[in-house]
Amino acid sequence: MSQQIDHDRRRFLGAAAMTVAAAELGLVSPADAKPHASRKVARAATRRLEATNATVVLVHGAWADGSSWAHVITPLQSRGLKTLAAPIPLTSLSDDVAALERALERTDGSVVLVAHAYAGAVIGACTNERVRSLVFISALAPDEGETVADVFYRDKPSPEAPKLTPDSHGLLWMPGDRFSSAWCQHAQPERAALLAAIQRPIAVAAIQEKAPKPAWKTKPSWYLVAEEDRMINPATQLFLARRMGAQIRSENVDHASPITAPDLVLGMIHEAIVGSIVRKNSMQHHG
Repeated sequence: MSQQIDHDRRRFLGAAAMTVAAAELGLVSPADAKPHASRKVARAATRRLEATNATVVLVHGAWADGSSWAHVITPLQSRGLKTLAAPIPLTSLSDDVAALERALERTDGSVVLVAHAYAGAVIGACTNERVRSLVFISALAPDEGETVADVFYRDKPSPEAPKLTPDSHGLLWMPGDRFSSAWCQHAQPERAALLAAIQRPIAVAAIQEKAPKPAWKTKPSWYLVAEEDRMINPATQLFLARRMGAQIRSENVDHASPITAPDLVLGMIHEAIVGSIVRKNSMQHHG
């Protein structure tokens, strides 16, 4: 019962964050912005964002690297937000969490963690006290004692998802001829070909390691469900989002939304930033 109450509380905080986003902070997400929005409002939003002193830390998933956030980083920086793409080795969950912690050492103040796909397990396992909010972009979020493989195979994968076999080094590569159709079917062909060429493999060990108690049990979370995801079943995503008590947005996007639908991702990040402010103010008011 107490866990349900905590989930309901975090849902309320998420809803409150979206309510005050435009009215109280003058913040409008790119996905919802009106073409006639004034420059004055934009400048005011930027000043308020800068005042949060928050750093957005983006964590890539399997078969990708920090460059997969390029279309998200530039708009965040243009709005005055400190932004960092944390490189993770994709060798084991423990290794990846340690790499994220090293990246966080380069930041000051509060942090909003954003994860794509496999990296949901990584930010979930992060215990850094400066983390205020978590954003999951079609991400896997195992509970304590579960593995990434456990949640990935919870529902039947899409027919377009290739069956992956580890190489002699225990690494999983995405077949080049299946990369576009499975990982980023909404991307332009030349972009998909480039992503396939620069992909980084993930070790089998990373998806077989049991997760610790996740941060989403105590911190507010946002989740973007990719309804046209061919890698992670959307039904699995919705289950995970509901289980963590996240503020949920479900859209017709593919697995690679940071690349193919960056405005939606930016909207989720903005909501999480506002949510962290609302939560902090609420705690101070009741303290």
